[in-house]
Amino acid sequence: MYSANVINDGDFTKTIYTLIKDNRFTDAIKVLHGVSESSSTRAGLSLLAYCYFYIQDFVNAANYYEKLINLYPEDNDYKLYYAQALYQGCLYEEAYQACNKLIDEPDYSERIRKLQAVIKYSQEDVLSAKSLVEAGNSNDPDRDVNLGCLLYKDGNYEEALTKFLNALQNQGFKPFLAYNTALCYYRLKEYGSSLKYCADIIEKGIRDHPELSIGMQTEGIEVRSVGNTITLHETSLTEAFNLKAAIEYQLKNLESAKEALTDMPPRAEYELDAVTLHNQALMNFDQNPTEGFEKLQFLLQQNPFPPETFANILLLYCQHECYDLAADILAENAHLTYKYLSPYMYEFLDAIITQQTSPSEAYQKLDELASRHTEQLRKLTKQVQEYRNRNDTELIKKTVLDYEDCLDRYIPVLMAQAKIYWDLKNYTQVERIFRKSVEFCNDNDIWRLNVAHVLFMQENKFKEATGFYEPLVKKNYTDLLNVNPIILANLCVSYIMTSQNEEAEELMRKIEKEEDQISFEEPDKKIFHHCIVNLVIGTLYCSKGNYEFGISRVIKSLEPYDKKLGTDTWFYVKRCFLSLLENLAKHMIVLRDTIIEECIQFLESCEMYGKTVRTVAYSSLSELNEAPNGKETVTYEARKIKCLLIRLYNFEN
Repeated sequence: MYSANVINDGDFTKTIYTLIKDNRFTDAIKVLHGVSESSSTRAGLSLLAYCYFYIQDFVNAANYYEKLINLYPEDNDYKLYYAQALYQGCLYEEAYQACNKLIDEPDYSERIRKLQAVIKYSQEDVLSAKSLVEAGNSNDPDRDVNLGCLLYKDGNYEEALTKFLNALQNQGFKPFLAYNTALCYYRLKEYGSSLKYCADIIEKGIRDHPELSIGMQTEGIEVRSVGNTITLHETSLTEAFNLKAAIEYQLKNLESAKEALTDMPPRAEYELDAVTLHNQALMNFDQNPTEGFEKLQFLLQQNPFPPETFANILLLYCQHECYDLAADILAENAHLTYKYLSPYMYEFLDAIITQQTSPSEAYQKLDELASRHTEQLRKLTKQVQEYRNRNDTELIKKTVLDYEDCLDRYIPVLMAQAKIYWDLKNYTQVERIFRKSVEFCNDNDIWRLNVAHVLFMQENKFKEATGFYEPLVKKNYTDLLNVNPIILANLCVSYIMTSQNEEAEELMRKIEKEEDQISFEEPDKKIFHHCIVNLVIGTLYCSKGNYEFGISRVIKSLEPYDKKLGTDTWFYVKRCFLSLLENLAKHMIVLRDTIIEECIQFLESCEMYGKTVRTVAYSSLSELNEAPNGKETVTYEARKIKCLLIRLYNFEN
């Protein structure tokens, strides 16, 4: 901190410009505020406005430029900077009015017209923005870029891409043009090309701006916030990393998506832009849903916020079965419904929420939605065939993309229909629903997985279930730990139930080998695949009455306890032991003393290692990060089960 009373005018000016040259704008602001005269002189006010603008505190920048306009009304530069600051601060109406005061000035009219076009674009008034762009200088290199943005806004991604590629060729590499190009490729689902342009932006950022500490946070290096500077904005690094994260998320590479977010230049949480905050909430949701909901709720109160926020918070509430909260969000934000929810999304959410009070009405709504989609899918299939006969490559490509989008909307509707009967354990009806959609969904992994599950649950179609599980597992056979452990467990059970024990053992050996490799490379990482497979197999044998083998399998599966004992694994263990206690109490089975003693030792080990392990995932979202109470721990339940087992054992003897 600089002390005002020891800095003379020359030193003061030198100090300010040195700080600005070193990109230490926050320190420059502190110095300027520390000298009372600086807040009243023209130079002081100009520097404060400039510094605030540079750290993207646009409201303060606008306030200082407004003071300068009042003091020096003849200086039109201040009026331009004032309008720009208002626009950047999302005060669009005020910015447009400020522009009107300069529109008739010959030296400023072209810049003002472009600024007004951007303001109208931000207000989603595309027609006004287009007329302003077309009224500008036809030789302006920004003209094609702006027209490309308007084409993108209208959903004409291919035409927009052409404009941006031409601009890149004519103007050379510029980060914002590369980002616009990447964004068009993303919308066209050409993820490889999109990632290439993102990589180019990141590579240039690393080369030209080492001070932005790109990637250091991921490597575990402690770095200070780089702040929201104009330099950061001009590099388009934040946008590139967010787009990279979105692509990896779409491709189901969740770890890579998270890494992209931590690779971006470090900033304090209060400095994060809305898109980064949204993506952090979404991609870390499994680890911390409470914080995720808090971030999304916070974003809903901002203006503007990422358009996806509204639909995502509603979908996540429904996914976590917080239907009342989803209904409240819809009711409280009716003005956002038509702006941010497509008719499809609104109808889908309405049906999901209705399911809680009237499953039959919800099914009817979903059925109507599904019928419209199947009709559209048939229509698009016919069109693709017609275009193939005409050998029209462009139309084939566009129609195939439309088909994929329609299918992506259809699958959730179908699954929501199936869930209504799944919850009623009417698996036969679920199978019928899936059979009706086979012509469209036969190659869809989500559909195939759910068909496999419903066949498995019927307990007399294990062979058919194997036919659906196997391709999903073999697709990831070189990396089985990327497969959901329940899929692996169910496939092993299906093998056993169809007398393919060798295939089951081979699969289990491969899982165990991969786990051993990971344990060697990352000793602290917890992996539950082999454990859950053993638990499911143990549960199967217990359900068939073979408790000695089933319980021994369950016990073995949790070794070592410090790595395998968790909320989910304890759920399976508890079910088997409670079933064992019930059958012992009814005198339906008899166990050898050695098995009883083994069970007691196992439960004592669970007591020891289960003091902080919850027995339920969470009672409510608000309690997620709170320590469990005594009765919600594995220790408490293991002690209770042990007590009951000892009482039964003593009673028998």
